[in-house]
This record gives sequence, C-alpha cells and structure tokens, in this order.
Amino acid sequence: MDKQIAGRVLVTGSAGFIGGYLVGELLDCGFAVVGLDNYSKYGEVARSFQDNDHYQFVEGDAKDSALVSDLLAGCDYFIAGAAKIGGISYFHEYAYDLIAENERIIATACDAAIRAHKSGSLKRLLVLSSSMVYENATEYPTPEGHQRQCPPPSSTYGFQKLACEYFVQGMHEQYGVPYTICRPFNCVGIGERRAMGDKIIPSGNINLAMSHVVPDLIQKVLRGQDPLRILGDGTQVRCYTYGQDLARGIVTAMTHPNALNQDFNLSTSVSTNVLELAELVWQKIHGTGSGAKPFRCESDEPFLYDVPHRVPDVSKATAQLNFTASTSLSEMLDEVIPWIRQEIAANRI
Repeated sequence: MDKQIAGRVLVTGSAGFIGGYLVGELLDCGFAVVGLDNYSKYGEVARSFQDNDHYQFVEGDAKDSALVSDLLAGCDYFIAGAAKIGGISYFHEYAYDLIAENERIIATACDAAIRAHKSGSLKRLLVLSSSMVYENATEYPTPEGHQRQCPPPSSTYGFQKLACEYFVQGMHEQYGVPYTICRPFNCVGIGERRAMGDKIIPSGNINLAMSHVVPDLIQKVLRGQDPLRILGDGTQVRCYTYGQDLARGIVTAMTHPNALNQDFNLSTSVSTNVLELAELVWQKIHGTGSGAKPFRCESDEPFLYDVPHRVPDVSKATAQLNFTASTSLSEMLDEVIPWIRQEIAANRI
C-alpha cells in the first residue's frame, strides 16, 4: 500500500447526496477510496474528485454479493451508505421497495464484512443509519439508545433503518466484526438534484420533485410562489445539518477508538421549525426591511409520516469524538440558494 495513504475505504452509495461529501472528505484526509453506486438515485453524476488518483469508481449494484466482496478485499474500512432513500413523499410512494431493497443491501454489506473480517483485512464496518429510527421518540433531545425504548418506527423506511442496526448487532455478536453506527440528521448542502422515480407533488403553482424540505422551499421561493406553501402547519421541528459537517463526523467516527462498536447521532444541536426555515429562506431571497416583499405562507395537507419533532442529543459525539456540527442554517442557505438558482436555470430541478 502507498505509504502516503492513510487507509483504503470502500464506500457504497458513493454517488449519492451524502456520498458526494463523504468521498471528498475521505480523499482530503488522505484515504484511498473505492466508490460503488448504480446511479439509481440521480442518474449519472460528475464529481470534482472523480479524476483523483486515489479514487476508483465502480458502477454496480450494492446487492451484488460477489462484487461487494471483491471490492472490499484489501480495504481497511467499509462505509455502507447505499440505500433507497428519499423525502417524505418517497416514504409513501415506495413503502415496500424501501424495506425490501434496503434489507437486501444491508445483508449484502454485512455478509461481505463478515468475509473480510475473517480474512483479517477489515478494521471496521461503518453503517449509515438514520434519524428516522427515532420516528416515534418520546424523549427530547433524543439520546442514543432511545430507539430501543420508544415505540418502533411507523414508516417502512424508519423500521428498516432500525433493522440495519440489528443486522450490525447480530453480525458483531456472532462473528465479532467491529462496527460503528452513525445517524445523520437532515442533511443540507449542494448536489441534491431531482431524483429519478420521485413522484411529482403539486404544491400550489409549483410541481415538486425534490427530496427534502430545504431545496423544496428554496425552489418555490425562487420560482416566485406567493404565498409560500408549506406542508402542514409549519411547527415540525428539525435540526438541519451541513453535508460537510456530516462527512467530517462520519470520517472521524470511522477510525476513532472511542467509536468502536458504538452508535452516534451526528447533527447540529440547533433546532428550527419549518415555519422559521421558510421565513429565513424568504428573507434570504427577497430581502428584509420596509421595502422587502412581505412573507406570506399557506399550508398543504401534511403526509402521514411527517414526524412532528426530531431533536437529537449530540453530547455523546461531542464528548467521545470531539465532533460538533458547527455550520449554521444561515450559512448553509447562503451556499445552497445560489446553487439551486443555477440548477433551475439549467432545468435540472
């Protein structure tokens, strides 16, 4: 192995939204990366790092057991990030596919990790879970471990992400494979385009085909929607976390001794409700002051699995990993709004 390389990492789902940030962070930290993706989410995408000498991309299916095992051979770490994933409408449109396909993907990842561990090459499997394991949380801020105490998730997506964590538990208990579980919360950043297969959702005079609330609100305001339409009454609480912060937290957890066989919430600690988010987006685009266009909004009927409150306890990651997601929502919007304006002009969203 090249002495300049900190280690070799297999990342499944490398062409995805978080995957784009994650691969870049790994390369910046000195790792060689093998990326696997079938382009099923956005279609073929170009990344700034795709010609990096330490990056190898393979187009393929994360359910292909032989392929995943072959790519993992010689790797020190495995970040299992591949999954069918989307926004709130996606949970309803693909209720069966989300649980069936994602179970096959995580089983394939664990099978490959078990084989690699037996050969002595794999140092750790890191699995990307989801904040949706806390879909029916009863404690706020919600600490790690509460997913085993509160009622199980109601959505098939949330239930499957919880099942991922049980897969990891069983893998470790039976075969001793070292692991880390990371739960990202509401990733915000650039690179999230119209997903193939996302159902077009009418919202007033705008048809939405994006996955999450931040890009949806931005594109509606940029397209001139007034009053701005939001899902539900706007009291839904989220913690919006910058993609680069999440990538930094995942890479930190991957090698940190304190993260061995542990799980972590990776998120900002700052909570924002949808109405506050909508008004901030409006002000960023239309300005503030006496001459600014006044903010007005109306409500669309909410979806069934639109969780009203999701606020994590992030003290474990801070104490054990020295990780803090420090980028503010305002800073995120300053980056994302110009990017979405560009994407709209190019007719990509």
